[in-house]
Amino acid sequence: MSAAAACGASSCIGAASASSSSAGNSYVAAGGGLGIAGRLPSRVLEHVFSYLDLNDLMRCSLVCWHWNNCLADENSEVWRSLCARSLSEEALRSDILCNLPTYKGKLKSYQHALSSHDCSRNVYVKKNGFTLHRNPIAQSTDGARGKIGFSEGRHAWEIWWEGPLGTVAVIGIATKRAAMQCQGYVALLGSDDQSWGWNLVDNNLLHNGEVNGNFPQCNNAPKYQCNGVRPQIGERIRVILDMDDKTLAFERGFEFLGVAFRGLPKACLFPAVSAVYGNTEVTMVYLGKPLDG
Repeated sequence: MSAAAACGASSCIGAASASSSSAGNSYVAAGGGLGIAGRLPSRVLEHVFSYLDLNDLMRCSLVCWHWNNCLADENSEVWRSLCARSLSEEALRSDILCNLPTYKGKLKSYQHALSSHDCSRNVYVKKNGFTLHRNPIAQSTDGARGKIGFSEGRHAWEIWWEGPLGTVAVIGIATKRAAMQCQGYVALLGSDDQSWGWNLVDNNLLHNGEVNGNFPQCNNAPKYQCNGVRPQIGERIRVILDMDDKTLAFERGFEFLGVAFRGLPKACLFPAVSAVYGNTEVTMVYLGKPLDG
């Protein structure tokens, strides 16, 4: 998938309902009749829709208001059925998706998860579809990008570092051109002008091969590692990308740590991670639009 296609795919679920609004308006305004299909009971439509895949459901949501309303319930049998077919039992039973209350939200998160096809050869995505495992390869730094990048809007996702950090552990964003593997143990994200990263081990913000200062600032609360406190295994860090304001920020434990990078380019930017520790695991869960406040 090209970068342009990947960025476009980010609207696969989320923008369908928004697009259907304008489509529905023009359809009704044009005086078009809905026909028999438009008058089918919702329970009948839900039964039919429950056999369709995501792309077909997107198209169905644009047909008419009645069909769109039928698909608007994000916990309906339609989305539950698609979840059961698309996501692994491990993902649905674990707490990976515990912060996503709807089946549609879980599907969207899976759609945005770390890619098994856009990563270093020394890592793989586990069967749950969300967790990256790094093989114990010496003298190598290995990363992965999310399946979908963003060129507009506000987006939030959680990074759950489920193993030791090692000497370098970086979370951030990258363009499609940024490398996802290199020799040695280095901070891969932020090593060029195509990526921006926060090294959780030494607190450095990295871009274009340079350290852009420490993060968060020690005189700002809440303090992260300023007092020698390292992230705990299993701790979740929330990443907030605002492509409207061109900023990247982080949260920990629902405490806003501040903006880490400003002046991001007008480009397609992907969630990304890089690791060096053998057998460490990193989970990414896309949350959607961040809450204000």
